[in-house]
Formats: sequence, structure tokens, C-alpha cells
Amino acid sequence: MAKADVPWAQLLAHRDTVARYEAKVYRRGPGRCDYWIGAISDSGHGKIRAGNKKTTGKSWVVTAHVLGFGLVHGVEALDRIALVRHTCDSPSCQLPEHWIPGTRQDNALDYASRSMVIGHALTDTRGAAGRAVAIRDAILDALDQGRDVELAIAGAIRAGQPGGAEQSALDVPAAVTAPRWKPPRPPVERAAPVGPEQLHGAEQPGLW
Repeated sequence: MAKADVPWAQLLAHRDTVARYEAKVYRRGPGRCDYWIGAISDSGHGKIRAGNKKTTGKSWVVTAHVLGFGLVHGVEALDRIALVRHTCDSPSCQLPEHWIPGTRQDNALDYASRSMVIGHALTDTRGAAGRAVAIRDAILDALDQGRDVELAIAGAIRAGQPGGAEQSALDVPAAVTAPRWKPPRPPVERAAPVGPEQLHGAEQPGLW
């Protein structure tokens, strides 16, 4: 499903969808990835079924952080961008400070510049989806068993690193990290001049 095929304004205003989204995000505090604990796609992105037949006419399976970006920045900002990138390179992350807009080419450049950083998310031996699923399952198991969630997350991350290293987005060299994106102001309308004159899990992944 392409981004343009989704009625974002309708879904962002749908209370049940927003509540479902928040229920599937494990919030950890300032600067740390807020991981998705719902369905995970083959690319490691969170997936959520948005809308329903009764109130929105049908439902759409959308990428979680794209929905989250719209909730934070608004539908107009979402409509103006091609895709949402992660400065932490953890596709299941739902922390707004780790999101910036970009293109597929930007994603490719991100990978090329950071895929050799020791202990970074991109060097995980399980791949993006395996890493996201491992972190999700570690969080859910720790919550269910009353164990320390942060220790569980750290263990899940280390399990995919050959040397057991761990590196957060904030530890990546400044040259390859990006500042938090702020949506541009809408253009000012001017008067026309005189004269003549565009899963892993129960849900199917989309393309975005």
C-alpha cells in the first residue's frame, strides 16, 4: 500500500486508532528508543491496523512510525514528505526525536555511512526484523514476568552483536546523525499578477 492511498487525515482523527497506537508503544524516557511491541513487518517496521469498517468505512494496515509522525507533526507535514527515516536506524522505534523526513536514496546513504559502526543497530546479525522482534519479545516477556525491562532490552540488543557491543543513536558520530526535523511553514499565498498567467505478526506489511 502506497502512502498516497491512505486517508491519513481520517485515521489521525480516529480515536480508537490513536489509542491502539499508544497501547503498542513502550515508552522509555528522554533520548531512548520507544520500541513498538505490536506486529513487525519483514523490514522491521511496526505495523498497525488503522480505522475500522464501522467508523471509517474500512481499515488500513499502516506503518506505525508513519502514523506516529502524523500524530506529532500533523497531516499536512506528513503529506509533504516522501518517507520517515530513523536517526537511530531502529525501524521499530517510535521516539519522535529519532524521526526525520527523507527519500529512499537518503535511507541508502544512511546505511552506507553507518552500517560499519561497531555495535550499531545496522550490524545486528539477525537483520532489522529479527532485531525488532527480539526487542519486542524481550519487553513483553519482562513485563509479563515482572522483570527489569531495561535489562531485558539490553540483553536482546547484545544478543545480535558479535562482540556484545551496544550503541545508541546518541553515540553515533555527529557527522552521521541528523537533528530533529521540524516541519516547514506552509507557503504564503500571494495575489496573482495582473495579466495572463501534485509480518511478522497478524498484519501484512505495506510499502511505506
